Amino acid sequence: MSEGGFHVHGPHDHELEHATQHAAEGHHGVGGGSLTNQVALFTAVIATVGAIFSYMAGATQANAGLYKNNAAIKKTEASNQWNYYQSKSSKQNLSELAMALVAEDKKPFYAKEIERYKAEKADIKAAADKLEAEATEWDKKSDAQMHVHHRWAQATTALQVSIALAAIALLTKKKWLEMGMFGVGAVGVAVGIAAAFHV
Repeated sequence: MSEGGFHVHGPHDHELEHATQHAAEGHHGVGGGSLTNQVALFTAVIATVGAIFSYMAGATQANAGLYKNNAAIKKTEASNQWNYYQSKSSKQNLSELAMALVAEDKKPFYAKEIERYKAEKADIKAAADKLEAEATEWDKKSDAQMHVHHRWAQATTALQVSIALAAIALLTKKKWLEMGMFGVGAVGVAVGIAAAFHV
């Protein structure tokens, strides 16, 4: 562990160490060494790819949270604008009432006030609509990031299953398990590629 940093101990780390140890032993033994080395190399490569996928899953999840937070901020700002709009509407209504009640010489003043409130309300409404549109856009970005996060998580899980199959193949020397290991690993890599392209 490095100072000031942190180490994420993945569930596949023990299997990687185990496979590497067996690879070293198998290299000197008679028979099975080729399978052992092949599985160990595969495990090392898949564990590395899995670590990258795991990092990307965490990064996209963090992005989704940030984008959702931005959406919430914009919604709050839009709500504040609508409250401001309502206060201007109330003042406009009072001015309209006053204009109906005051003497003729006072009516031009309230007519100007009504027009002023109408203009201010139009500006406030435009600002509120813009903020709501921005909030919707941030929500969409958040949802897109969560979709990609799920893809990275699926890819990571498939690679972890592949590593587990590799460990079992190493212990049992079963060829069908080795094929399964490669198959599940390929699926994991394919899902990771889909995540990279936001599919």
